[in-house]
Amino acid sequence: MKDFSFNTISNQPTAKAFFLALSLLTRLPIPELENIDAQDSGRSALFYPLIGLIIGLILYLPVFLFPQASPLLLAAIVTVMWAMITGGLHLDGIADSADGWLGGADDKEKTLKIMKDPVVGAAGAIAIMCILLLKFAVLSALFQQASSLDNIYIGAIIILAPFIGRVMILLLMLVSENANPNSMANDVVNHLARNKVAWVIGISFLILAFFSFLGLAFALVVFGFTRRLMHKRLGGYTGDTLGATVEITEVMYLIAYALHLS
Repeated sequence: MKDFSFNTISNQPTAKAFFLALSLLTRLPIPELENIDAQDSGRSALFYPLIGLIIGLILYLPVFLFPQASPLLLAAIVTVMWAMITGGLHLDGIADSADGWLGGADDKEKTLKIMKDPVVGAAGAIAIMCILLLKFAVLSALFQQASSLDNIYIGAIIILAPFIGRVMILLLMLVSENANPNSMANDVVNHLARNKVAWVIGISFLILAFFSFLGLAFALVVFGFTRRLMHKRLGGYTGDTLGATVEITEVMYLIAYALHLS
């Protein structure tokens, strides 16, 4: 008789791809995965937006459980949880990108070398501080509005912010080149099911536009600008700039919605 334990189920191709994506993008516990290959990495990319939704749902838990709590306290809790769930993965990406852009002086090799340095410089520290400050401020504004506006929509925007960040990873992989062929993202890119990814992105954009067309438009404009910077300096993206893209588009989606309400 076959063993239908949870570990056996989790190592089926689809489940393995899901848990692989979960392990890459979060610090949430997963079952032990066996015989991971490059094709599994490629398949896992299709689950990136779903992982974003899971992160968003977790972030909304304090808001759901303690709706009468101070907006400032809730904003602080959600901001801290946001960093903890991902283990600071994407914050590290934006820090390395900021250090590379400031110190690289329009030199690709020098920029990449700085970005690989594990030490966070002044530009990186400032970039992390700015992102966290913006997230805290915009969450505070949204929670203060929640008493007079439809809580469902505000909750949806908070849940969708991590979602759009992971969708933009797929978009960047789809429309840009990998500037560092030796990076961890190489297996994902080389085995990316591009047609399926395009469908996932299209459906995701419809969902995002339904709740905030302005937020999606704002995020796409900023995405286009940052992509142009990546191509000008590096000729494409790296793992760090993918992380930076996540952080920037998340906060832009939130900011655009909050500005629309004010």
